[in-house]
Amino acid sequence: MKRRMIQTILIVTLIAALPFVSAKEAFAATNDKIGAFAQQFLGAPYLFGGTTPAGFDCSGYIQHVYNNFGINLPRTSEDQFKVGQAIAQKDLQAGDLVFFENTYKVGISHAGVYLGDNMFISAESKGVTISNLVTNPYWGPKYAGAKRVTAGANGPVSSPTVKPIVPVNKFTDLKEAHPAYKAILDLTSKGVINGYLDATFKPEESITRGQVAAMLNRVLKLPVKEAVHFTDVGKDNKFAADITAMSNAGILQGYETGAFGINEQLTRVQLAVIVDRAFNMKAKASQKVQIASLYQDVPTSYWASESIHALKVLDQTTVFQTPAYEITKEVSRAEFSAAVFSAINSR
Repeated sequence: MKRRMIQTILIVTLIAALPFVSAKEAFAATNDKIGAFAQQFLGAPYLFGGTTPAGFDCSGYIQHVYNNFGINLPRTSEDQFKVGQAIAQKDLQAGDLVFFENTYKVGISHAGVYLGDNMFISAESKGVTISNLVTNPYWGPKYAGAKRVTAGANGPVSSPTVKPIVPVNKFTDLKEAHPAYKAILDLTSKGVINGYLDATFKPEESITRGQVAAMLNRVLKLPVKEAVHFTDVGKDNKFAADITAMSNAGILQGYETGAFGINEQLTRVQLAVIVDRAFNMKAKASQKVQIASLYQDVPTSYWASESIHALKVLDQTTVFQTPAYEITKEVSRAEFSAAVFSAINSR
């Protein structure tokens, strides 16, 4: 009897110790994924009646995004506004639908995906664009309401069909055997780095310093503290704010010539140094056992050897487990993904 009581107590204790994910947490995770997926089509062209990345209209874009998560919505924004749970503007969360009226016609005539912080993304005349729900002089006055079509804390809404999310490899040129496969899927799901409109990722394509500034700041979300002027970065450049924030933080800086090198290809030595500055890799690596972690072409006297060394120690992907580092080689999109993923997920 006593033994059975002890066993019962142990079972109850073990069950209580199991991780528990609330409905509210699951809902938030789903909506965050919807927002991240929606941003992968940023810049896609507008096409009236379009429903694919080759060209979207507003409701076709909404349908395409939510179909990826097994949520079937009506074809027009007017009909999309009729489904789901009405949400007050103050209660908006990423992944909710926002609607606008009296644009090209009377009544509900435009829809977008809410991203958080008063920002939403939609397919408009200049293509898939992110705008401010409140301060935008065109969209602000035309805001008509919002709907939630995902499963919330009280269960799924009744109107659309909601099916479980099944992770899929959406890139036609990325195989599961690729050493950076997990890193790429993780970062694309979070909207840090995106694929192309033809459903490819192009893992071996190089990346520019401007692109790196933007992608790193999608993780760090650093504000602009003071203006920094580079001769090759106009104030209207799409990367200007991210470049300034990276420069303010001392992570990615310009040259003595006054240029930033916005269109220059990132090199592997720059990759190691920049990711180290962003995520403090050296401190993390110093706490780990370091066996055979030096590269044959990077002497300890080299100015960036500690950052390069730390990248190899913290590598979660095997991408950097090579005899040589090749410091002058241009960084590929896969290598960038592997480095950032490793730095973020190292403890």
